[in-house]
Formats: sequence, structure tokens, C-alpha cells
Amino acid sequence: MPARIVVLDGYTLNPGDNPWTEVAALGDLTVYDRTPPDQIVARSAGADILLTNKTPLTAETISQLPNLKFIAVLATGYNVVDVAAARKRGIPVSNVPIYGTDSVAQFVFALLLELCHHVALHNDLIHQGEWPRREWCFWNTPLIELAGRTMGLVGFGRIGRRVGEIAHAFGMAVLAHDTHPGAEPGYQPFAWAGIEEIFSSADVVSLHCPLTADNAGLVNARLLGRMKKEAFFINTARGPLVNEQDLAAALRDGKLAGAALDVVSREPIEAGHPLLSAPNCILTPHIAWATAAARRRLTRTTAENVAAFLAGKPINVVNERVS
Repeated sequence: MPARIVVLDGYTLNPGDNPWTEVAALGDLTVYDRTPPDQIVARSAGADILLTNKTPLTAETISQLPNLKFIAVLATGYNVVDVAAARKRGIPVSNVPIYGTDSVAQFVFALLLELCHHVALHNDLIHQGEWPRREWCFWNTPLIELAGRTMGLVGFGRIGRRVGEIAHAFGMAVLAHDTHPGAEPGYQPFAWAGIEEIFSSADVVSLHCPLTADNAGLVNARLLGRMKKEAFFINTARGPLVNEQDLAAALRDGKLAGAALDVVSREPIEAGHPLLSAPNCILTPHIAWATAAARRRLTRTTAENVAAFLAGKPINVVNERVS
């Protein structure tokens, strides 16, 4: 009998341009575009394998799914699954560790270059007829060159390292912090640094660390207060890493020049969120990962995760050591 495979929230991965063909070949597949909280258990009942991106699988939910044997997270981050509860049930949880490195790193610089040049603003001004009223050229914001400045990276895994490489190509020095530093990259100038030193010294601070119980709210008023007034802050990692009230206050008080965030603590962003009214703050709807190329890699690796589990040799398991 084929394995019953259920995708709880497939729309973001496949809005119509990234078919589930490779996964469908592995069992009896049902795909839901989105699953409301009150339907998670009902839709998951009887499933041998669950695929989820942002639909949470709590300990309570897992306890109500006696047939569940494997969980595949359609992302690198897996905090939507109670991995300890799954481990206690003997359910491996696999993620997709490599799929969006280039896409996210590219997006970091899309945000950074917008902060440096405000391309969208100047395009809007031209379409509003402003250019003929000015000189042969004009700019409404400072125009900032990155060469000679310092990129500070909190988290130096695959994505952080790729961002560092691009920063180096722009002529920037790189400071990096990671709890497991690994090998030093081959370019210079580069240095390892503590988080406080990065916030004090860097002209751009970019987050690339996972969200854990220990670092929620890591970026707070104290750290932001160490930043240069002309510095930029970027977050394409996880929203809860940032105390958003503190960041909004720092922007209002001119303690940094600008911020760009692709993630917030609760998504979609809620009306009245403090960053919506903060000055010099760019917000995008969690799209750094979402190029077609990255989503296709994600689907392909997810199919490989499912196939490996069905063969009795699961790969990319994130909860093997969870007690």
C-alpha cells in the first residue's frame, strides 16, 4: 500500500509554477494550499508522512496522529515542528538545509542597495514629473558607496558566508560571528568578532543565525544603541530575533540610518506594527527565499528526503539528538 503523503501548506512553494511531480511519485499525495489551525489534525489524520512549511505541528497535534511516521519541513528552519515530541514518538523530522543560499544572499543586497540609493523613490519621482523641474540630475537622499565600509554578519553558515563573499566583491571588509565558527574564508579583510563589536563597528549589520530559545529578542535597544548613526540593519533570518519596538524607536531617534527586514515576529504583519510607521524602514513579505530556482531545489530535496525515509535511511534529520 503506498504511503499517504499530505502537504499542509503547499501554496507558497507551488503557486502554479513548481509541480509536486517528484513527491507524488512516492505515494498517495494530497496537497492543501493552506491549512487553518482548526483543521490541522483532521487533514493530517491517517497520514504516514506530513509536509509543512509554516503550519505548526505541536506536541499536542503530534500526539493525535497515531499513523504519522515522518515529517518533512519545506524549509531550512524547523521551529514550526516540536522536534522533541516527534523524537519521543520515534518520528524523524527532516529539513532542506541547502536550497536558498544564493537567493537569500542576493536579496540581502537588493535590500542594501535600496537603502544606499533609494532606486524606487527616484523612479517614482521621475514618473511624477520631478526631473524636468530639477537640474540635469538630482537626488533626494544621500547616495552611499559600499566600497571601504564594513559588513557585520551575525551567523556565518552557508548564507552568511555567501553574503560575506558578495560584500567582499563590493570592496567591503567583513566581520563575522558564529557559535560554531568553522574555517576562515580566503578573502581579506576579514575578522571574527563578538556580537557587540559587530554592532559597534559595522556599517551594515545583517542577521543570518537560526532562531533559538536563547537568542529571541537578541537585537534590542542595548545593541542598537551601539550602532553608528549612519549604519544599516538588515534581517532576512527570523523575525523574533529582533525586538521590533526597540528597532522602531531606534529608527525614530536616529540611532541608525535605516533598516530593511524581510521577516517580522508575526507574519503576515499586523496593522499597527511599530515598524510600519518607522522612518527609513523597508519591509518585504518574507520573499528572500522564494525565487523559482530556489523553490524547485526545495521541492527536489524534499522528494529526496521522503524517498530516503521510505528506503529506511532518512537524511537531513534534525531531531536525531533531541531528548
